[in-house]
Amino acid sequence: MLDTVIIIAAAALLVGLLFFEKNGNLKGKLPLKTILSCLFIITALLQPHPLPQYYYPLLVGLIFCLGGDVFLALPQERMFLFGLVSFLLGHVCYVLCFFYVADLNRWTWGGSGLALAISGLVFFWLRPHLGTMLVPVIAYIIIITAMVIGAFTVLGDTTLRSAGRFMVIFGAASFYISDLFVARDRFLETGFANRLIGLPLYYGGQFLLAFSVGLIR
Repeated sequence: MLDTVIIIAAAALLVGLLFFEKNGNLKGKLPLKTILSCLFIITALLQPHPLPQYYYPLLVGLIFCLGGDVFLALPQERMFLFGLVSFLLGHVCYVLCFFYVADLNRWTWGGSGLALAISGLVFFWLRPHLGTMLVPVIAYIIIITAMVIGAFTVLGDTTLRSAGRFMVIFGAASFYISDLFVARDRFLETGFANRLIGLPLYYGGQFLLAFSVGLIR
């Protein structure tokens, strides 16, 4: 019941956030974005914690992502870099918890090939537009790629519950795809369409990861 209330509340907040994004209303979108991001942290806190070594790093990662959300909602140019670093640290936490609970398996290697190929294409797509952000973006691409590979590793570890494994891979993939729209908005073409697609993917991914805490085992 409580999980249903959380999902409904998150959906309503997301609609409101998209409305303020459409209208460029910083005073409206900053508090809504902060509340919505706090909600995925609350979601993780409310789940059972059968694997503390999975729960605690993931929770810290969610907190770093909350910081990244706040930074990216602010208009100052340097806030983008702060947000990038905050999300990078969040992904490091996700990498740690994924590889800690799951053993390497054939999905690790297949996922590695797929993730590396896609990330390579993404880098060459963005490369002409990065300027002084080249090094931070390279670091971020490396870490988020490792996060996706970790999610494939979780997917392939059949000692873990299938519900949790699928939440992890779909959550990580949604997060990854959402970041493509963040990059497009920042480096190529700014527009509401990037947020209209990217924000639901991002929050969907984060909530899937938060709910996976109670379903991973």
